Amino acid sequence: MSNDAALSHASYWDERYSHADDNTSDPTHEWFRSFSDLVPFFERHLFTVPGLTPDDNPLILHLGSGDSTIPVDFASHGYKHQLCVDFSSAVVDLMRARHAAVEGVEWRLLDVRDMQGLADRSVDAAFDKGTFDAMIHGSPWSPPQDVRDNTSAYLREVHRVLKDGGRFLYVTFRQPHFMKPLLNPDGLWDVEMHVLSDVGSFDYYSYVIRKAGVA
Repeated sequence: MSNDAALSHASYWDERYSHADDNTSDPTHEWFRSFSDLVPFFERHLFTVPGLTPDDNPLILHLGSGDSTIPVDFASHGYKHQLCVDFSSAVVDLMRARHAAVEGVEWRLLDVRDMQGLADRSVDAAFDKGTFDAMIHGSPWSPPQDVRDNTSAYLREVHRVLKDGGRFLYVTFRQPHFMKPLLNPDGLWDVEMHVLSDVGSFDYYSYVIRKAGVA
């Protein structure tokens, strides 16, 4: 198995996170920009959106949350109903211990491709920064079948748990012409892309994704 292909397996991440320092608040892996870099994106597409403001108390789902500080940063902005899911038991245990004092944030062991126990249409907003990308390897022009299977299963689960009026926010470094076919192979979504070019030496891309045909 190639190193890139290994990223879609929990055993790889258990090994990586087993070496993390559980006495620090600094993340081991803060992929694709920090919270401060993404504040303008969040201000426009989450923090000020009717139904998704902190006063609305929405359920925010962090998909493959790892040891990112984003959920804690959200909590500091008033979001007190957050669920962070990851398939690495090592990082779930780490984050539960590291942020036990943070109110309103739960870390739960779940695979985003099969989120058993999470009810249909129960999530107001979902966020991904690195998880979808970890499922991708091989040729960007013709992704291997396991990439197509994993990403499709993931997107169908997000579609299942997201409320009809909810939104799925996603950040990546990958070029849009490679990502758009993977993001919507089954026609489930309306996909809106934005370029995040204000920080760093090259562009990142953000997506605001909604269920197709739902206002």
